[in-house]
Amino acid sequence: MEKTMNHLLDMYEEKYLDYLQYERKLSLNTLLSYRYHLQQFHKVIPDSLHCDRNELEHFLFSMNLDGARTQAHYLTVLKNYYQFLVDENDLTQNPCDLIIPPKQSQKLPKYLTIEEVDRLLTLDCRTPYDYRNKAMLELLYATGMRITELVSLRVQDVDFDEDFVHVHGKGDKMRIVPMNDTAKKYVLLYLSTYRPLLLRNHYSDALFLNNRFQPMSRQGFFKILKKLCQEKGICKEVSPHVIRHSFATHLLNHGADLRIVQELLGHADISTTQIYTHLSNEKKRQDYTYHPRNKKES
Repeated sequence: MEKTMNHLLDMYEEKYLDYLQYERKLSLNTLLSYRYHLQQFHKVIPDSLHCDRNELEHFLFSMNLDGARTQAHYLTVLKNYYQFLVDENDLTQNPCDLIIPPKQSQKLPKYLTIEEVDRLLTLDCRTPYDYRNKAMLELLYATGMRITELVSLRVQDVDFDEDFVHVHGKGDKMRIVPMNDTAKKYVLLYLSTYRPLLLRNHYSDALFLNNRFQPMSRQGFFKILKKLCQEKGICKEVSPHVIRHSFATHLLNHGADLRIVQELLGHADISTTQIYTHLSNEKKRQDYTYHPRNKKES
């Protein structure tokens, strides 16, 4: 009986993951995340097809060790999974419908100051790898793209005539993002002079290559970024996503329209982009301290 139930759960899970992959067009990383969370849930509640709200709430409460954010993520995964089963007529109702998501404290994204970005992007380029790193960093900061989007770029995705990059985002959605003159200069220099040296008569349409003629990996670029931050004396925890946050924050601080920033970042929902307005408002408050009348009377 237990073996039959496990087989049934595996079948439902695979059908759901196929739906996410082929119809929702979710990325591989998201699919792996969903699979992992469903498997963890099935370990705790084997008969998940017949569990009720109380059992689900107890399971989510057991996730409290990892905080409200983890609970909320598990609830989202489970609610979407059960809703799929309802839509497919495999269940009559979604047991997650009446569960209230845990409150989460709003966590403002970390970002670099303009001075820190300038320090990070000032590279002493001597080798083909230095010029590749310089081009990647300039393009990352110029476009605000995700690291997965950056390392997935092909040579033909960069339009040097129109100064645009064709970015393949989440859900296989493509957006067009402009690049500035500095990014264009270093990407073109890398592409015309130094990429052929890395390629060494091999073929690849990937824009950024590692030392094995393969596309640069996310992990590989993260290591490069970490090493550069240490060399530059930047003590913050810096990831490629922090540079993305810096891109959005600096644009808004200098008066960019929120809707335009949303489009550039590839956010489906503007509420995701609005978190950067908190950083922008905080910057305004800090700058306002320079107002000559902004002094407390003694």
